[in-house]
Amino acid sequence: MADVAEVEALFARCSRMMMTLTRLPQPVIAKVHGLATAAGCQLVASCDLAVASAAATFATPGVNIGAFCATPSVALGRAVGRMHAMEMLLTGEAIGAEHAREIGLVNRVVAPEALDAEVEALARLIASKSPAAIASGKAVFYRQLEMPLDEAYAVAGKAIACDFFGADGKEGVDAFLGKRPPRWKARSSGC
Repeated sequence: MADVAEVEALFARCSRMMMTLTRLPQPVIAKVHGLATAAGCQLVASCDLAVASAAATFATPGVNIGAFCATPSVALGRAVGRMHAMEMLLTGEAIGAEHAREIGLVNRVVAPEALDAEVEALARLIASKSPAAIASGKAVFYRQLEMPLDEAYAVAGKAIACDFFGADGKEGVDAFLGKRPPRWKARSSGC
């Protein structure tokens, strides 16, 4: 890299890619088997869900080479508690998969040989739900995070009302009352 502007442009592209993950209507599941370090750890923290093998480790080791992992800190600080994020960022030490689960960086930890099956089962479970409700819910979840509580509840209340009056909301209620599996049709909510 020739200069600060060139490195900054590289990290801006990386940041745009990470933000794209939260803007996708589909949930993104990280599947981690090895070492997720720096931008790899940022990628895991940017995903909606994460499943790790017991062999996985996570680190933000920039401080070990004189550069604080500033861009990974954005996603990491939003995925785990502030003090857990700061410990990882300030020490540069790797943490194991179980500790990552304990602090909220990953949802599940499984044996390495079970990783593919666990991720597939989770993806299939989510895929069995209404695509419209999933897309709507994901968008609202990320939108409301930075809002004051009263605004967050207003946005969430409108979203759930719209979901109930959309095609999949109506189908879901009918299926529940009829004691049958729903047949999802919509790709967006009712509003």
